[in-house]
Amino acid sequence: MKPPERSMPNTKLKPSDSATADRSGERVRAHTGARSRGAVVSDIAHAECLEAPPTVTRGEWWGDLDPDFYKHDERFNLAWFDQLRVQTSAALDMVIRTGAALGLSALAAPPGFNPGELARARADDAFYGPFVKGGDPTKFFEKPRGSVPIRIKKTHPVGFSPKDGSCESLRFESPFVPKNPRLRKDWASHEGNRYAHVRYWRHNDGPRPTVIAIHGFGAEGYALNQWFFALPWIYEHLGVDVALFNLPFHGKRQTRFSPFSGHGFFAGGISRINEAMAQAVYDFRILMDYLIEQRDVTDIGVTGVSLGGFTTALLAATEPRLKFAIPNVPVASLADVVLEWEPLGVIVRTAMKALDMDVVEARRLLAVSCPLTWRPVLPRQRLMVIGGVGDRLAPPTHTRLLWDHWDRPRLHWFPGSHILHIDRTDYLREIEKFLREIAFLPR
Repeated sequence: MKPPERSMPNTKLKPSDSATADRSGERVRAHTGARSRGAVVSDIAHAECLEAPPTVTRGEWWGDLDPDFYKHDERFNLAWFDQLRVQTSAALDMVIRTGAALGLSALAAPPGFNPGELARARADDAFYGPFVKGGDPTKFFEKPRGSVPIRIKKTHPVGFSPKDGSCESLRFESPFVPKNPRLRKDWASHEGNRYAHVRYWRHNDGPRPTVIAIHGFGAEGYALNQWFFALPWIYEHLGVDVALFNLPFHGKRQTRFSPFSGHGFFAGGISRINEAMAQAVYDFRILMDYLIEQRDVTDIGVTGVSLGGFTTALLAATEPRLKFAIPNVPVASLADVVLEWEPLGVIVRTAMKALDMDVVEARRLLAVSCPLTWRPVLPRQRLMVIGGVGDRLAPPTHTRLLWDHWDRPRLHWFPGSHILHIDRTDYLREIEKFLREIAFLPR
């Protein structure tokens, strides 16, 4: 079957961009490879990305970024077939986004983003601001001290159960303590969040290189993420071990009486978000310590979707032991994505207006826990970003923003959305190529 035609891009693809076209001139592949600064490795023609300047400078991104960034659209050149797929998948995203925004508006915004809580977050700027100005993420994202006991239990998961290995459930008590003294008493009261959970699939003849996947907001289910991340394919085809990491305030880590997974992440307000991301990085490092020191794993990489992609980007800025980081449909700025999720955006903007707070200040209050604030400690050759053209939960502008911030490493666009990863096989192949190029996969 002949592949679908792609529209020609508005900008000319120079020979240095390694763009190639078939003889009919109807299909363009913008593939620059990992060595070029514009490493676009998908069949989607991204009209601006090869020649446009970066979205923000390397200064104070919260002020450099357009205040109306959440209203922006990323431009793509799509043939009719891809336009149909993008529009269809985007429509599903909009339905899900509206439902999620309604739930957050009714149950998370009142306690977390009312004028009083925003005023407390504003006062906390005096505490978090010096960490941001210091320019060293390790001052806020501290390393765990000493070994942490981990309970290991063999389990028989729903879905993937390897014939040549085993599946284990890992659980440990997180020693994390919020940096902000104001939040410590409240933090200690959330019993469920004290314990981190990991699902770990490993080969009998290990240790092997290990890929750790991080779920999105409200979507920590192991069965769901086995499919979403194609973990059976990664385990069997690529021959590596895999693990699923549970974010704070999600799943078994939910707050008491939480109406849905992830509720406590937003319902505690801006300062809790900052500390929750610090705890995610902290607990992930405990998992790395365990795999390296007790399981003799030498190579570990991370990938994450949505909020997990946001976390993945933070780990790329804080954890030099990682061999790679691949954010998938990532959020780049939580302050901006919240404003786009209507009707949640209306509620948050109203509360901000009551305090004469603008989006620049809101970004700054979240800057300490945002990957845009920190330069990656991993070299560009070990970074890759995946984005969905029809994504309406973490729009393509966020993928582009993170890609720019990372000096434009390898980038793959697929003609689907946040939920429907159309042509996923294509980006899985690109991931495999990427992992082989950086010598991560076992021989």
